[in-house]
Amino acid sequence: MPLVQSRASGATAAPRQSDQPSRKGKKAWRKNVDVTEIEKGLKELNEEVTRGGVIREKRSSELFTIDVKGDSRASRNPTNHAKKSLKADEILAQRSAVPAVSMRKRAGEHAIQCSAATKRHRTDWVSHKELTRLRKVADGHHPLTIEASNATYDVWDSSTTQKDDNTYDDFLPVSESVKQPKSIKQDPISLTASGKQVPAVPRPTGGTSYNPLSTDYENQLAEESARALGMERQRIQAEEAERAKKEAAARSAAEAEAAEERANMSEWEEDSEWEGCQSSVEDGRPAKQPRRKTQAQRNRAKRRKEEEQLAKQKAALKALRRQQERIKEIVDEVDEREHAEAVRQAVVSDTDHQVYDQRLRRKQLGKYKLGEKDLELILPDELEDSLRRLKPEGNLLKDRYRSLLVRGKVESRRHIPFKKLAKRKLTEKWTYKDFII
Repeated sequence: MPLVQSRASGATAAPRQSDQPSRKGKKAWRKNVDVTEIEKGLKELNEEVTRGGVIREKRSSELFTIDVKGDSRASRNPTNHAKKSLKADEILAQRSAVPAVSMRKRAGEHAIQCSAATKRHRTDWVSHKELTRLRKVADGHHPLTIEASNATYDVWDSSTTQKDDNTYDDFLPVSESVKQPKSIKQDPISLTASGKQVPAVPRPTGGTSYNPLSTDYENQLAEESARALGMERQRIQAEEAERAKKEAAARSAAEAEAAEERANMSEWEEDSEWEGCQSSVEDGRPAKQPRRKTQAQRNRAKRRKEEEQLAKQKAALKALRRQQERIKEIVDEVDEREHAEAVRQAVVSDTDHQVYDQRLRRKQLGKYKLGEKDLELILPDELEDSLRRLKPEGNLLKDRYRSLLVRGKVESRRHIPFKKLAKRKLTEKWTYKDFII
């Protein structure tokens, strides 16, 4: 089916006189004169200008050359034909001989060139800052040439070297060192009751030996027995307290239920709430109404308070005078107390490695509480008189790990005996239940 177009949507080219059969209509007017040849000539002229100039205006020497030498390549390979280039390369190779129009702003024809006045520095004027400094110097306040300041870095840390800007790997990201937490330089928190740091490998007592002395073994056995009895008493007391707590809760619940039942009873079944109540008016004793203090009472209370404060100050001054009189005795007492404390600390530090692991602090360090230490004691009937029949006991790995926990080097964790496995359901297949319809 042919396309239907309106007259207004036709070509916009200029009219041609060869297509005009008559010269008497509107097509013969001046605005409809055929200018096709003129436009074609102007287009060809513009193309010649862009290629280097108009050919008709050039000389013959610029257009033609006389080949004297000839083509050496053509004599060598006469059979090879010149390869034809692509149309895209030809279009890209075309360059106009007309220079491009500059996009820079140019001054107008009537522009007036004027230079701004330069700002000069005044030499016959003293600034306020300089005047203040001169006044301080005249008053005797001379500024220090060297100001001492505390160091803001650690001289023992690894120094960070600045990289040169002209290095070949400047496009790579700079690798930053890992920032250490503040707690890494702090001392670990010991889990002992005294809070002191204990040795990593404590010296064992004589009672834990495979072949101990009778006295050491008896002392160790008595100590462990007393400790076990104390733990059992604590357990029984905790059970009794829990039982008493449950009984009290049950009793209070029963009382609450009874009170609720009494509240739900009818008012006719209970005594009146007003029975037995007596007022002060019926007894003949009028109630005492509170009254505001008079000015004399306020002054009397103020004088009493001032006298009490003055008496306290006098007592404090007397005590201070007594202390000043016996200041030498106080110094001697303090020295004796410090010496006794130092001796006690020395004795405790010598014997602390023996009992440090028995008493731990109540407040746990991490999420889980540190468990009790295994009993390092064998019964009397298990003692052997020969080292050949002894069985090795204990575990060095567990001892070292517990030492790390007690010293606060490692946080305590929950013991997981085995990893979590997938749940499998075991079923038994009954063959006699299978049937076919």
